[in-house]
Amino acid sequence: MAMKIRLARGGSKKRPFYRVVAADSRMPRDGRFIEKLGTYNPLLPKDSEERVKLNMERVQHWLDQGAQPTDRVARFLEAAGVLAKKERNNPNKAVPGKKAQERAEEKAAKAAEAAEETAAE
Repeated sequence: MAMKIRLARGGSKKRPFYRVVAADSRMPRDGRFIEKLGTYNPLLPKDSEERVKLNMERVQHWLDQGAQPTDRVARFLEAAGVLAKKERNNPNKAVPGKKAQERAEEKAAKAAEAAEETAAE
């Protein structure tokens, strides 16, 4: 059985609240799970102690059994020092969108024209 440590969403509309659960990877996101390992409340400030609560003993147990954490849960575990930091690279994140690139090109063209005019005078 392929096990995952993942988030199961709860809470009402626009007020998310997540349980960190150990579940079979074939089960639905909010469906059947084996054990609740903690909670995550994204509405709380990032420095709050209550934002992420995990039962590290049980998390370690499931990791030893071969359970794979999802990306977000892996970040929680890295912050807690349970997992080693993983190098991430998203080179497209800092690239501006199409409209912003077009505006930058137009601005550069206008600046070049203004420079030519001042050089001609």
